[in-house]
Order: sequence, then C-alpha cells, then structure tokens
Amino acid sequence: MNRNLHVAVVGATGAVGIEMIRTLERRQFPVSKLTLLASARSVGKPLQFRGQTVLVEELKEDSFKGIDLALFSAGSGISKRFAPIAARNGCVVVDNSSAFRMDDNVPLVIPEINAADVRLHKGIIANPNCTTAIALMALYPLHAAFGCTRIFASSYQAVSGTGARAIAELERQVKQIVSGQEVTREVYPHQIAFNVLPHIDSFLDNGYTREEMKMENEGRKIMHHPTFRASVTCVRVPVYRAHSVAISAEFEKPVTVAAALEVLRRAPGLDVIDNPANCEYPMPLYQAGKDNCAVGRVRKDCALDNGLCFWVSGDQLLKGAALNAVQIAEELLKL
Repeated sequence: MNRNLHVAVVGATGAVGIEMIRTLERRQFPVSKLTLLASARSVGKPLQFRGQTVLVEELKEDSFKGIDLALFSAGSGISKRFAPIAARNGCVVVDNSSAFRMDDNVPLVIPEINAADVRLHKGIIANPNCTTAIALMALYPLHAAFGCTRIFASSYQAVSGTGARAIAELERQVKQIVSGQEVTREVYPHQIAFNVLPHIDSFLDNGYTREEMKMENEGRKIMHHPTFRASVTCVRVPVYRAHSVAISAEFEKPVTVAAALEVLRRAPGLDVIDNPANCEYPMPLYQAGKDNCAVGRVRKDCALDNGLCFWVSGDQLLKGAALNAVQIAEELLKL
C-alpha cells in the first residue's frame, strides 16, 4: 500500500469513530485526505483533524470511490452492507464490528499477536472484540511461552463499550442519584450507576451471552489455537472507560510467577503493574487514555494444577477498538 492515502472513517461521530480520528492524527498516519462518513442525521457536523475542520458526509454506496482505506465503526449491519461495496471499489476495510470476525476469508488481527495474517486479506480485515483484545494482550505471551489450554474469566466492562449514549446515561444517573431525583434509563435494561449487570449482548441457548463466547471463538482464530477453551462471564460496571478482565489460565508447561512476569515484561503493548504490597495493580481509572494495556496481580492459581491468575486492564476505545484498527492499517503500509 502506498504512503499517501485517502482515508475514510465510517461511523465518524460515534465514540470509537472520534477516537479513530484522534489516533490517526496522534500516530501521524499518512493521510492525504480524510473523509468522514455517518448517517444522514450527522451530515454537516464539523470534526477536527490536524487543525482543520472536516464536515461529516452521508454514507452512501458510492462513498468509496477513490478511497484507499476505510476504518469502519458503525455496527455490524452497516458493515455487512457497505464493507463489501468498499472492497469492490479497491478500498481496504478495517472493520470494528462483529460482522466478519469469524468469516474464514477475513483475517482477525491483533498486530502484537498475528500481524502476519494481514497479508491474507481480500479487502476486509476484522478488528476483534474489545474484551478479547485486552485479555489476549496478556494471555497470548503466556500462551506462546507455556501453552494455554483453557481459561476461566470474568470481565469488568466500562460503559464506553456500549457507546456514547451509555456514557451519557451513567453520567446522568449519577447526577440523578446524588440530587435525589428519580433514575431514568434508556440504554441498559437496569440502572447502571452504583450497580453491575452480568449481561452483555444477547443470551444463547447454552446460557452464555454472545459477548462471552467471543473470547473463545475469536481467541482460537487470533492465536491460531483451535482447541483453546474459555469460560467467561461478562459484566457491565459503572466505569466510564477501560475494561478489565480477571483471568485464571491453565497451561501445558510448568509455569512460575517469576517466569510469567519475565515473559509479560517483554510483551509489546503491555505494561506490568504488579506490586500488591504497595497497592500497585492495573485499574481502569488510570488505563483510560493509554495505548498500552496493563497486567498485574499475577499469582499461582490455587484451584488449578498448573495455572496462573492475573488481572488485565486496557482502554476499550483504544486497544479495544480505535488503536488496534489504526495499528492494523500501519501493518498494511508494510505490504
């Protein structure tokens, strides 16, 4: 791919879309022209890029003529309709939705793990689920060293994962509670302020939710590990931004805490914050706005014969979405 690109962001006015624009600018991605696309109701909205005002345009079937790269974050329905059209126009799509993640013809990529899979694209590359991406940033280096067979995990997912309306809902509910007003809800089935919801995405016949099964299904594809197993409970928590995951992982090879920490400290895109005696461990409050994920609370799992427990936290809008998409685009520049 050449280094003078006409780039489009689809879903530009959403929480992830805004972060994509910022990340392109911050990482000095070689954009010669930026086109911002969204639904008709957002047409004309001014957004900033490199000190210039760019007006949002309506997403249409003919929007992709002359565009080299499109970052999509507008939901799976939009991606299923428009991504193939973009690809047929010679545009490479990096899609943040779930639409193509499990498609055998579409690479599913976390650059720190399987960057080489970018070469296999046929016009579309999928961005992984946000919780899966953050969890695998810590799990994959350990798997590469010790061979992970299965995990048990619980997620603590910020409202940013649902989008801008959910962030506003949490903020509104906190104000309502503090001022003694009746709590109103529009986004979630229950109050999210001062509460946790063990329900993310729709429920499946096996009792898990779609979100919970993504860790196993996407993990297998990204890590090239077809027998990987993951039992996950996904929980929405009243945190504005950054997801966290508590993981118990079982390994084939003997593993010690010291050996695991050595592996984790060498892992790209990952910071080790592990000093419980001084109350130092990853927290979403401090991971918000940071590119790297962080891992800590690393310890031997007392319920597994050859296991480790650890806690990983990362910015859902960055490594869980926008940053990973731009990193994929950066890999495309190397082709």
